[in-house]
Order: sequence, then C-alpha cells, then structure tokens
Amino acid sequence: MLEIQAQIHSTIRADNDNPFLQGPYRPIQTEYTASTPDLVVHGEIPRDLHGIYIRNSHNQVHEPLGRYHPFDGDGMLHAMHFADGHAQYRNRFIRTTGFLAEQAAGRSLWPGLIEPRLRTRRGWGSIGAMKDNAGTDVIAHAGKLLATMSQCSEPYRLDPRTLQTIGVEPEWATQVEPWGVCSHFKVDNATGEMMFFNFGEQPPYMHYGVIDRDNRLVHYEPIELPGARWPHDMGITPRYTILHDLPMFFDPALLAKGQHRLRFYRDMPSRFAVLPRHGSNADVRWFEATPCYILHLSNCFEDGDEVVMDGCISLDPIANVSHLPKEGYARMTAMLDKHNTRTRMYRWRFNLKTGQTQESFLDDEVTEFPMIANAYVGRPYRYSFNTLFTPGQWLFSGIKKYDLHSGNTERFEYGPGRHGSETQIALRPNARSDDDGYLLTYVSDMQRDVSECLIFDAAAIAAGPVARIELPQRISVGTHACWVEGDRIDGEAPQNYR
Repeated sequence: MLEIQAQIHSTIRADNDNPFLQGPYRPIQTEYTASTPDLVVHGEIPRDLHGIYIRNSHNQVHEPLGRYHPFDGDGMLHAMHFADGHAQYRNRFIRTTGFLAEQAAGRSLWPGLIEPRLRTRRGWGSIGAMKDNAGTDVIAHAGKLLATMSQCSEPYRLDPRTLQTIGVEPEWATQVEPWGVCSHFKVDNATGEMMFFNFGEQPPYMHYGVIDRDNRLVHYEPIELPGARWPHDMGITPRYTILHDLPMFFDPALLAKGQHRLRFYRDMPSRFAVLPRHGSNADVRWFEATPCYILHLSNCFEDGDEVVMDGCISLDPIANVSHLPKEGYARMTAMLDKHNTRTRMYRWRFNLKTGQTQESFLDDEVTEFPMIANAYVGRPYRYSFNTLFTPGQWLFSGIKKYDLHSGNTERFEYGPGRHGSETQIALRPNARSDDDGYLLTYVSDMQRDVSECLIFDAAAIAAGPVARIELPQRISVGTHACWVEGDRIDGEAPQNYR
C-alpha cells in the first residue's frame, strides 16, 4: 500500500533565503500512508521487532512572520509501525489550534522564537507569543501520544497507530493552564506514571506534576525559583524527580521591559532540585554545581545515598556569538552548533546524606541527544546512545554508543551528505541487557534525495544497519523521537521489561 492522505498548500516563497528552510531542512507538505511490500526494504526487518518508532519535527507550512528559527515550524510526526517482519509508515501534521488557524487564514499568524515582539495576538509558550506547534517532543502514555513544544504548550494527544490528532488533552489540560506542559516529560514504564514540568515568566516560575497510569493528574505543585528561568529537561528515579535551575535565562532588566535576550551568568551556580516523586516545594533539596546549561539528560538513578544524573553539559552555551550580528542567520547557526557550545557527556552525583555535589566529565567528545531504553529510565543502566554532529551545522552525523561500565565506546557515522535523527532503542522480548534489541533512526540522504528508517543491532552498531526502509519522500531533518513497545500501544502495562 502507498497512498497520499493529504497535500497541504505551502506559502513559503521560492526566494526565501533562510538556511533552515532549505536543503536538509526543506519542509514537506505531503502526508503518506505506506507499508511493505510497497516500501523498499534493504536487508530484512527483524520479526521480533514489535512497536512504533515515532519522530517529531518542525515542518513549516507558511512564509514565516519574522526570522524563522528551526524550532518554530509546524509539528509533523513520522511513524514506522513494526510487527511480524513487516512495517507501515505514516507522516501527519499535528493539527494544533495554531496550525488550523493558519490553514484557515492561508498565512502565518504568529512570529517565532527569535522575534516574539512581532506578535499581534495572544500566543502560547512561556513567552506567550509563539504559535503552539507541538513540534519538539513526543512520547506515549496511557494509550495515546503526547506532543508538545519545548517552550511549554498545551498537551496534544494523538492516536499512536493512525497519528490522527485527537486534540488538547481532555482530562487534565485545563488544570495546568496557562503554562501547559514542557517537552521532556518522563514516563516510568514500571509504574505507568508520567512526570512533567512547566515554566513561565510570572511567580512561582515553575510547576511540577504527575499523571498516573490511567491518565489522571494526581499531583501538581508550584516550585519556587528566584526568577524566570529557561530549563529544558528533567530527570526521574523510582523515588525522586530532579528539576533544573540553570544560569542561562532572559536578562531580567530587559524582560521587565518586554524584551527577551538570553544571557549566560557565568558567576551563578547551577542548581538542581531533588524532591520526592509526589513531593512539594517544601520537600525540595537544592544542590549547587558548576555554572552550565543542559539541554538533554541521558538518565538518572539512585546509588546508595546518592542520586546520579548523567547528561550533556555545556560550560559556555552562548560561546563565540557576541561578535556576530543579532540579525541574520550566522548567530542562530553558531548557537545551534554543538561543536561551538561543546556539549559533552557529564555526571553529577547528589548526596542526600551530606548535601554535597560531585561532578565529572564522562567523555570529551562533542555529543548530544543521549538516549537509553525505556525500561531503564530512572534506573541503573549501562549504555547511552548519543548523537554526533557535523561541525558548524545543526545536523546529526552519526551515533556514539557509551558503555558506562567499561568506558568503551562504539560509533557509526552515516557518511557524507547523510543526516540522522534522534535514536530510540527497541528491546527484544525478555531482553537481558539495555542494548539487547534494536536501535532505530531516520536518515536523510541528500545525494540520493531519499530518506530511510535504519535498524541496527543495538549491541553492534559499528557493523551498520541490518535493514534500511526507504520512505515515500525525503523528509526534513528532525530531532526528538520515542519508541512505543507493542504491549504499550493501547495503554500502560507495568511490568519488568528486563
């Protein structure tokens, strides 16, 4: 089967020179449904691979209002459903309120991240000016997908099989207004609970919540911060949640005037809130550490009296941009360039008995977007699969696998003109380790003008993919993804996947 489900009309001008609307970032406007054998497969799809690999992406439809940032585009999901050695692919726009309004108007109605001052109507996100594009993160919980954007937004639910947009979460979204849900919420596969946070520009500046396995909001608490912050991720263990207060945020003096200018305060420590999963602000224990910014964590776990947090640290998140003009694209590209901001694997240890923090690098190579198997989120683990980057670009060039027990690493690079997506690990039934399964990603080949879903043996990624599935069209590069285990498609089923 190979069917076109919809064709969305684009108003992006042919002479638009924004580099994030061209080449690997070129948006697509066609929605497909396709399945094997009409999908070309190189190699053989493993028969024990059962579930759905879903990647979100920013896929702009209309000529931007102001300068376009690659996090501004309309959310589009790309899903590959595996069962019994077969695969079915779908891609669908996330039909948010903003998307539908702009479809009706035939043009952009909201500005993006770079020029929020251009807004003429109420918007979404912590800034309150952007369109809610739901294009950053996606995860499965309680039998539905949940898609949001990184600056906080309404939580959008979608059907995991069809990718049909159901709409804003009907059970609890109104209880977390106006801030909504930020990307990088975490699901504990063992309990079915989902932990999330949000942030905004008014006190108390952050909230933390828990949704149970039956999709009920069972916990929602304010977390007091000294001012408006710009966090991006959070961590969980079976007993604790870790929230971030980092010294990169909007200049408070300019913010009071309605202006948004990010600054890195090198003399301020990073602070991490460790609180019980169902705890309140009164239960928070704050730990200080080296000034930094963190986009993405690999994992957190408990080790005796300590909570351990692994992730990718940047000690100079706006490095080498002060000399660049505020207008144009060079500054934007420099801030996205991981070889410029030097994001590297790092470990923090928070001692709940002594109140002390220990921290150290785990590696000196530039990597980001660390991923682990769902069943090991919040628990001791061994392997992290990180993304390698093309220097000077916001493009994924390969995968680096860390063995955090032995210190060994393994890598696979996609090759010239080939750019990947965030990976996901699909464990085999009765997996014996956290690399006993398959590693999945989408790769776009600029030379062949084709995109593929790659399947690796997660225990031997250097050997290359065991199968490659060609998509009906070359898709734009994207970032965050999720893996939905076959027995979690219809709802949470707490069990030991290990």
